[in-house]
Amino acid sequence: MYVGCHVSIRDGYLGAAKMAHSFGASAFQYFPKNPRSLSVKEFDQEDATACKQYCLEHNIQSVAHTPYSTSLTPTEQKKGATIQSLLNDLQIASSCGSIGVVVHFGSEIDPLNPLAGYQLMITILNEVLKEWDGDALLLIENLAGKPGTMGTTIEEHIQIRNLCDFPEKIGFCFDTCHAFASGLWNGENSGALVKSGKEQEYFNHLKVVHLNNSKYESSSGKDRHDNIVSGKIKVSQLNDLLHQDVFSKIPFVLETPDPPSGNHREEIETVRTLFNR
Repeated sequence: MYVGCHVSIRDGYLGAAKMAHSFGASAFQYFPKNPRSLSVKEFDQEDATACKQYCLEHNIQSVAHTPYSTSLTPTEQKKGATIQSLLNDLQIASSCGSIGVVVHFGSEIDPLNPLAGYQLMITILNEVLKEWDGDALLLIENLAGKPGTMGTTIEEHIQIRNLCDFPEKIGFCFDTCHAFASGLWNGENSGALVKSGKEQEYFNHLKVVHLNNSKYESSSGKDRHDNIVSGKIKVSQLNDLLHQDVFSKIPFVLETPDPPSGNHREEIETVRTLFNR
């Protein structure tokens, strides 16, 4: 199965793939460009193609992640930049042979109109995806807000995908820390979570898992990742979740704090040992 971590592209896309491989990873995540900017990057196509070929030769799965400032519910002033940035991310990810681009679910924009945020999300997704015909998917990630906050339930993800004009271009990313923080998953309800997700066909479109522990208790609403064996989620609880059949062929990517060694080789091995991944 595929296990890895987030890596830097400071040495290019091929360099990122080689770095992940040197850690013993069979999967990796990367920012396709400056993670603090919505700018459109003129990227090196040869480097991206070399990354794709290297991953094929070494049986490595990759996924991109949008810059921090990306929002599916942008302000009016940032709509155009957001759409162009997302298209740019998809172009880079497709050229690198990546599964897709992870983007966080949108947020509330009008307390007096709870539907406004969802409506804007659908508008932005439609604007992006009507222009996109590549292989990479847009992968919507669950949020870590307090229970009931926008973007924290399976139902919302399914409805947004179903209501978009191009559902076939949308997949999902499931973050274990976010699910724990939001109360979607409390460590003891893995079976019920998977049953609900199957009924709604969420797992039919799940493409990657962000494998993170949490520094805070379930339903805290706090998005603070911790290393796999040192957070509030028990190893036994993670083990129960990860051995559910819906995760058997899904790549797992660590977004945990960097260890003293500066790389996640030991943590990747820990995941393989503890969870037989």
